[in-house]
Amino acid sequence: MAAIIYDTVIVTGDDNDTVHYGASIAIEGGKIAAIGPDADLRARYPSADRIDGRGKMVMPGFANTHTHLTMTLARGVFEDLSPPHKPPFSGGLSPIPLPAMTPDERRVMAQLGALECLRSGVTFMLEDSSDIDDYAEALATSGLRFLFGERAYDRVGTSIGDPAPYQLDRSLGQKHMETIERTFAKWNGKADGRIRVAISAWAPDMCSPELLRDLSALQKTLGTWMTIHLNQVWGEVAAVQAHRNRLPTEYLADLGFLNGKVICAHCRCMDPREEKLLGDARVIVAFNAAIAARRGLSPRIESLESQGCTITMGSDNMAEDMVEVMRTGMFMERVRRADGRQPSPEQALRWASRNGYEAFGMPDGGWLAAGNKADLIVIDTQRAHLVPMLRAVSNFVHNGQARDVESVMVDGQWLMRDGKVLTMDEPAIIAAAQEVSNRAWSRQFKANFKAPAGFSPEALP
Repeated sequence: MAAIIYDTVIVTGDDNDTVHYGASIAIEGGKIAAIGPDADLRARYPSADRIDGRGKMVMPGFANTHTHLTMTLARGVFEDLSPPHKPPFSGGLSPIPLPAMTPDERRVMAQLGALECLRSGVTFMLEDSSDIDDYAEALATSGLRFLFGERAYDRVGTSIGDPAPYQLDRSLGQKHMETIERTFAKWNGKADGRIRVAISAWAPDMCSPELLRDLSALQKTLGTWMTIHLNQVWGEVAAVQAHRNRLPTEYLADLGFLNGKVICAHCRCMDPREEKLLGDARVIVAFNAAIAARRGLSPRIESLESQGCTITMGSDNMAEDMVEVMRTGMFMERVRRADGRQPSPEQALRWASRNGYEAFGMPDGGWLAAGNKADLIVIDTQRAHLVPMLRAVSNFVHNGQARDVESVMVDGQWLMRDGKVLTMDEPAIIAAAQEVSNRAWSRQFKANFKAPAGFSPEALP
């Protein structure tokens, strides 16, 4: 049945950044049917379910273009254990590795991340991980839209950011490629088309030239997207220079790896020459602003965008709050540019919504117009921090919070309504995630890793 949200604020995210005040939006058959005056829409859809939009704001859903949902396990741990920005580099994003988890434990933590995404207004996300089939079914039932990036690498004995000699295991890379193909065959196009499968090359210092060429060939065969962590930390830059005598982006460009269906996450430890290479290839960049701020690093977004890259936004590790990501990205860029006006809130919103949808082959998503996907969120604007509501986009980007997201719709179906999640058992997921985390970290500390100060006693051995 059609639905009309009436007498509300509608942020369209269209080419003109149009905002309608006191307007109505009609949804029918998974699409936005119309936007306009309430009397007109009621006449066109007389039997539609009418939803009172007074004190609310309807916006496009967010596109989270780079995340690792199972790494919610490291929440409150890894944020303060970043690797050094100067030599010596030894590899890894933390001196304490992420605990190994069973498939069931990974499923619980992935559900927790997806739940936070949903509550912060995310309607589409790119999940980058290994063995995603462990929890794909659970994520599919959430009703969210996913691009699963199944990961490949063939370096062993260390992790990203280690300039030590490269230990190659070609058989491992081939095993990962087989997993990618199986995952693609099983999940691509499933859940009424809400799930698609991409390829993830872990990072330039974790993939040999042979594997990167093989993955590029597989990308062409499958006709899908590729994602890679690029220039994430300074140790990665040092490692690629040590192994390949090239900067990371030069290494990828030499192999013909870069193209308009490659999304490069981070790009924050980068030489201007590399930014030009990315722009020339028209790659997609995931600006993971919140984790970048936590690590004390940031990409030159103005340069990347002016060179020709499409800027999108992702949450990356531990936290999945896209409202925070969007605001942090705008603030970080204003500090970098020493400009108190640019980027604008409208531009930050576009990075966090429409650009992500369009970059991944959905030009009819991430913005609100007749005929577009009914992927949208409803904001409760009757909050002390959002009143007065004078300039809707600026107000929300500067002052909004994830808890202001009251309802979420994907393909015309409510996934959250009036603050209640409808497609996931929220209390059960939260309880299970705490139990999983206590067990997993207890196992890790039994393996002689020292717990950081202030750790919960329940998670200690």
